[in-house]
Amino acid sequence: MSQQPGATGTGHTARKLNVVMAQMDFLVGDIPGNARLVIDAVRKAEQEHNADLVVFPELCLTGYPPEDLLLRPSLDLRVAEALASLQQANLTAACVIGAPIRQGGLLYNAAVLIDQGEVRASYFKQFPPNYQVFDEKRYFAAGSEPCVIDFRGIAVGLTVCEDIWSDGPVEQAAAAGARLLINLNASPYDIGKQARRKALLEGKARDNELAIVYVNLVGGQDELVFDGGSVVYDHSGELAVEVPQFDEGLYPVEFVCDHHCQPVSRPRPPEPSLEENIYKALVLGVRDYVNKNGFRSVVLGLSGGIDSALTLAIAVDALGADRVHAVMMPFRYTSSMSLEDAEAEAKALGVRYDVFSIEPMYDAFMAALEKPFEGTTPDTTEENLQARLRGVLLMSLSNKFGSLVLTTGNKSELAVGYSTLYGDMAGGFDVLKDVPKTVVFRLSRYRNTISPVIPERVITRPPSAELAPDQKDEDSLPGYDVLDQILNLYVERDFSAEAIVAEGFDRKDVERVVRLVDINEYKRRQAPIGVRITERGFGKDRRYPITNGWKIGN
Repeated sequence: MSQQPGATGTGHTARKLNVVMAQMDFLVGDIPGNARLVIDAVRKAEQEHNADLVVFPELCLTGYPPEDLLLRPSLDLRVAEALASLQQANLTAACVIGAPIRQGGLLYNAAVLIDQGEVRASYFKQFPPNYQVFDEKRYFAAGSEPCVIDFRGIAVGLTVCEDIWSDGPVEQAAAAGARLLINLNASPYDIGKQARRKALLEGKARDNELAIVYVNLVGGQDELVFDGGSVVYDHSGELAVEVPQFDEGLYPVEFVCDHHCQPVSRPRPPEPSLEENIYKALVLGVRDYVNKNGFRSVVLGLSGGIDSALTLAIAVDALGADRVHAVMMPFRYTSSMSLEDAEAEAKALGVRYDVFSIEPMYDAFMAALEKPFEGTTPDTTEENLQARLRGVLLMSLSNKFGSLVLTTGNKSELAVGYSTLYGDMAGGFDVLKDVPKTVVFRLSRYRNTISPVIPERVITRPPSAELAPDQKDEDSLPGYDVLDQILNLYVERDFSAEAIVAEGFDRKDVERVVRLVDINEYKRRQAPIGVRITERGFGKDRRYPITNGWKIGN
């Protein structure tokens, strides 16, 4: 940690400071490429906004989260080379970047201020988080000291992400004389997250009487989506600037600093609806996963049902129709309505659309299994075979043409195991993995307000896997409006079965749903990753043992 002399500033002569928030998308592991992005962004901020200081997200040099790349022996060398390139870039504006910095044999999650070719200050994050999707204590030591420097005659403090959610670091900076606090973030999206951030920042700014610049990462990284939503608060806790969520860009803020640093307010984006917010997160998550991993296109099974229809719309909005291939794979139980609706969806979105019947393949498999199955009655085995044949077709198309298979299962199905291993679970990315079925309906209606691409009867008819005659999901499950409430209480809020029953739900429904969630952990471990939109998804958030003796009701 370093701090320049005169950190608290001298006097309160009014000064102007042009700060640019670099709400940007970085590629995890591409340290040289990320350094070039920083240099290019600073130069653009200099030219277009006359920037004095450009602020970047947390760990922007490595991308976030870098996970065990932080344990690689060459990490320190690569970071040192990137920092040297920033110092040698002849930048007029200063910049604050996020980088892993090793000192005294320990690795820290740091905010680094580079000005006029020199590292002027380094701040070490004091509260590396270890909850939900975060595992920073595996890699980072905790800092303990504030960092407040005299920058252009203004006392500026540095903090990193979780520090602003905790008691101590902001108060330390204020006590050391900071009038402007810079906070670097890689804060992932979930429903309601932006409102929680804003409420927190309002209180921190007001209580400590200092302006706060909160700059957040944007982009998709595996199951995580970072939504940006960077904001600026003045010393009284008033929101002065809010940046659109999910959009990359350089966003300038002018400060007039005397006794306090007062940001010049800018028009704020309209408040998005819940459905718009979730939809944008899903689109961004798909786009970045496909593009960052180098896939040319995606392919998915289009069944005529609502899940695949919504997945198709998200894929097209993320990638463009020319990169999306939809395949209908009918069987004897597939209704004419499903065939008609799938074709209508494909035409409305302008994608390539093929129809491959699985009937001949199914008959061939059943003929091969005739002897071992002799004397048995049809059950879910035959239903699962249908799903697995579809999976084989999609994976073959994926292998041949380099397309990523998008699976179409939702969170409700995944929770209770209503999906087939090596069948409809076969693929590389599950767009709706963390989207409850009731939200799937809401998102479908939202997408139709942009353009009508999902037929109304797809939304209104009873959901069915169409693996047996007249099959409906609610034949063996509570209605989705009830199911999703039970799942929310059990999976996301950790209620026991007894506590859920006490909320007014039928005991048989609760015990059945809880049992299904518990026994299907083995399936979820083998499921593809997908975009996380809730506070607790089936991924890094929830790590339960497959083999265990935990009983219902505990």
